[in-house]
Amino acid sequence: MSVEPKLVRFKQNVLSKYQIYNSIFMTLPFDTITKTGVLLPLFHETCEKGFKNGDDPTTIVDTFFKKYQARRSKQSQINLLFRFIQYIERQVVLFDAIEDAAFPIVNNMEGIGTLRNLKETANSDNRLEELRNYLEEFKVRIVLTAHPTQFYPGSVLGIITDLSAAIKENNLIDINNLFGQLGKTPFFKREKPTPYDEAVSLVWYLENVFYKSFSEIYNYIQQNIYDDRKRHNEIINIGFWPGGDRDGNPFVKPDTTIKVARKLKQSILKKYYEDLKDLRRKLTFRGVEDRIVKLETIMYQYSLNPDAEDMISARDLVKELLSIRDHIVEEHQSLYYSEINMVINRIHLFGYYFASLDIRQDSRIHDAVFNTVIDHLISTGTSSFPDNYHDLSEAEQIEILSKADDDIPDLDVFEDEMVVNTLKTIRCIKDIQNSNGERGANRYIISNNQTALNVMQLFAMLKIAGFKDELTVDVVPLFETITDLENAPAVMEQLYTNPAYKAHLAKRGNKQTIMLGFSDGTKDGGYLMANWGIFKAKELLTAMSRKYDITAIFFDGRGGPPARGGGKTHQFYSSLGPTIEDKEVQITIQGQTISSNFGTLDSSRYNLEQLISSGLFNRFSKNRIPMSDEDREVMNDLAETSYQTYKDFKNHPMFIPYLERMSTLKYYAKTNIGSRPSKRSKSDKLIFSDLRAIPFVGSWSQLKQNVPGFFGVGTALKKYEDNNEFDKVEQLYANSKFFKTLLENSMMSLTKSFFDLTKYMADDPEFGDFWKIIFEEYKTSKRLLLKVTGYKGLMENEPAGKASIDVRESIVLPLLTIQQYALKRVQELSREENLDTEQLAIFEKIVTRSLFGNINASRNSA
Repeated sequence: MSVEPKLVRFKQNVLSKYQIYNSIFMTLPFDTITKTGVLLPLFHETCEKGFKNGDDPTTIVDTFFKKYQARRSKQSQINLLFRFIQYIERQVVLFDAIEDAAFPIVNNMEGIGTLRNLKETANSDNRLEELRNYLEEFKVRIVLTAHPTQFYPGSVLGIITDLSAAIKENNLIDINNLFGQLGKTPFFKREKPTPYDEAVSLVWYLENVFYKSFSEIYNYIQQNIYDDRKRHNEIINIGFWPGGDRDGNPFVKPDTTIKVARKLKQSILKKYYEDLKDLRRKLTFRGVEDRIVKLETIMYQYSLNPDAEDMISARDLVKELLSIRDHIVEEHQSLYYSEINMVINRIHLFGYYFASLDIRQDSRIHDAVFNTVIDHLISTGTSSFPDNYHDLSEAEQIEILSKADDDIPDLDVFEDEMVVNTLKTIRCIKDIQNSNGERGANRYIISNNQTALNVMQLFAMLKIAGFKDELTVDVVPLFETITDLENAPAVMEQLYTNPAYKAHLAKRGNKQTIMLGFSDGTKDGGYLMANWGIFKAKELLTAMSRKYDITAIFFDGRGGPPARGGGKTHQFYSSLGPTIEDKEVQITIQGQTISSNFGTLDSSRYNLEQLISSGLFNRFSKNRIPMSDEDREVMNDLAETSYQTYKDFKNHPMFIPYLERMSTLKYYAKTNIGSRPSKRSKSDKLIFSDLRAIPFVGSWSQLKQNVPGFFGVGTALKKYEDNNEFDKVEQLYANSKFFKTLLENSMMSLTKSFFDLTKYMADDPEFGDFWKIIFEEYKTSKRLLLKVTGYKGLMENEPAGKASIDVRESIVLPLLTIQQYALKRVQELSREENLDTEQLAIFEKIVTRSLFGNINASRNSA
C-alpha cells in the first residue's frame, strides 16, 4: 500500500493517466467532421478565459466561432456543437474508467472504516467479543432503485467496465479499440425504458458485483472475526425497487412485478449453477463427484425453468453441500473446503430471491382504492363494514379496519384499473413468497404516509386481498415532508396501541421498519431543516418504539447529492449518537450512486465495509454523548431560520417561472432515462407539489446553482454572526459530529456551484433580482461555512475528493456553456413573433443532449 498522501495518489494514478489517455482519445476520428478533437481544447480555453473576463455563454460561443471557425456556415457551427457534446460525454466516461481502475490505490482498502481496521481496533481495545455479539444482530441493507439519475445505457456501462480493466493493465491495444467502440456507441435512448428494462439493467450489478462482494465480506467476517466457519447473521442484504415501486409510475403492473421476481430467481439460480459447475471440476473424488454432478444438473434445469416445482429447495441444497463439505473434511484432507463454503454462504445470503422486492404506492392511491373496495363490500350486504363507515371518525375507522376479515374471491368485479392492479399486486406478493421464499417480497411501503389510518387501510387490504390466515408482509410508512416527520411519533403510537397491529408486530419479531425520505424533505423544507427534522423524528420514534418494546428499523430514502440526503453517507451514520436506534442501516441507492459507489468489486466492497463500520462505530464510539441542551437549541434555531428563509424563497413569485423558463427542468422528461413520468400530475401547469425531487434537484445542478444543498444555511449562520453569538455555532461544530457532517456535505454542493455561468441572468429584466437572491445566499453560505470550519477553501479536509470534482467540473465546462447558450437561444426564439419552430427544435435538442454528460460527470456527488 502506498504511503503517499491520498491527493498525491490521486494525481499520480488518476489525473496524470487522464491527461495521457485523453490526448490519445482526442486524436481519434469519430465522425465526418474533421478536427473536432483539435478544436475542443481551443473551445475549452475560450470558455475558461471568457468566464474569467466576465463574458456570458453566448459571447463565449460567438467569440470561439469568430476566432477559429469564421468560415463555417450556421448549420456547420451547430453540427460542431453537437460533436463537442459527443466528445465531452466520452471524456467523462474515460475519467470514470480511470477513477474506477485506480480506486484500490487511491483509497486505502485496509484503512479506517474497513473491516480489517474494525477488527484490529476491537482487538486492541479487548472488545472483540462485544463486536461479535453486535454483528449477530446488526444489518446493512442497500436498496437499489430505478430512480433516473443515471444516463448511461447498459452498453456504455459495459465499456466503462472493460476500459477500467484495460487501463489497470495499461493495455493500449484494448484501450484504443474501446475508444473506437465508445465513439460509435450511442449515449442516449430513443425510447423510454420499461420498468422491466430498468430491473434487467440493475440485475447486472447483482450478478457481476454484489454476488461477489457480499460473499467476500461475509467470508471475511466468518473467518477473521468469528474464526469458526459457522453460519451467522447475514449482516448485509439487498433490496430491489424496479418492478415493485408503483409510486407515480403507471407502467408498473402486477405482471411486471411477477416478471421481475422471476428474473431475480432465474439470475440467482444461474449463479449457483455456475458455482456448482466450477466445483465439479475440482471435486473429482470418490463419494463426492457423483453428488456434485447431480446438484449441477438439477440447478442447470432449475435455472432454465425457475417455475418448476419439486426441483430442490434452498434448504435441501445447503444440506447436501454441508454433507459434501463434511465428507471432504473427513476423507479428502479438506481439499477445496473454502470453495464449497463460499457457495453455502452465498445461498445463505441470497436464497432463491437474490434481492427482496419492495412494493411501494402512494397513500392517496390506497385511500381511493380502499374506499372503492369498502363500497363494494358494503353493497354485498355480508360485509363486516357498517353502511356508515365513511361518516365515522378516524379512530372508529381504525378500530373496524383492525378487525376486518372480509373476502374478495373475484377481483374482476371491479372496473377501475387502479383498484384491480392494487389488489392483484397483493396477490402477487403471495405468489412471489411461494416461489422465491418469504424474503422474495415481504415489505409494502406507503409513500406520503400522513396518518395511522393510511397504515391501517393497507393492513386491512393486505388481509382482505390475500393474507387472511397469516400476514407475512411488513407495512412500512414513509414520512417525507417536514409536517409528516413531526407527526410521525404520534402516528406510530396510535399503531403500537392498536391490539391487532401490535399482535402483527409480535409475529414479525417486534420490529417496525419506518422509512424517512430525504429527497422530498429537502424539496419541502430546505437542506438544514430536512436533515434536522429527520434526526429529531428518529430520536422521538426511537423513544416511542422502545416505550412499547418495539425495535425501530430506520430506512432512509437517500439520493446521490447532499441535497437529496447523499454526500458522505458513512460519515452521517457514524455521527448519529446514542439517542437513535442503530441496529440496522437501510438506504436507497440509485442511478449514478450505484455505478460510482458500488459499480466495481473494489468500490462495492470498500463502500459496503464503510457502511457496516459506520453503524458499528456509532455503537462502539467512546464518546457517544447526546447533544447538549445548549447545542440542541442552537441546532434547532439554525434549522428554523433556514426553513423560514427557504420557504420565503420557495414562495417567491419568480420561483416556479425561473425553474420553468431558465432551467432545464422541462427537458428531463425528454431524456428517456427512466420509465417514470417526471412529474406526478398530467396538468400542463407546473405545480410545486407535483415536482419530483430528482428533476428538481437536477435542474438546480445543471444551472450550477445547487440551491437545495445550501439555501438557507448562510442566512441561518449570519443571524448568529450579526448577534455576536457566532461562538455558539463554532461550539456546536466542535461538539456535534452530526452538524459537522451536515456542513461538510453542504460544502460539496457549494464546490459544484459556478455562478459565472449564469451571471448574465443578473441583468435579465424579469429574473435579475431573483438570480441575485440566490447568488447572495451562495456567497453568505460559502463565507460563513469557511468561517465556522476554519478552512481556507471549500472541502479543504478532502483534497482528493475536491480534486476529482475539479477535474469533472473542468471537463464539462464547455458542455455547460453550450447548454446555457442553447437555453438563451430558446428564450430569444420563443419571444419572436414569427416563431422559427425548426430552429427552436434544434436548440432544444442541444439542451436535452447536454443534460447527459453534466449529470454523469457528477457521479462523485454520492
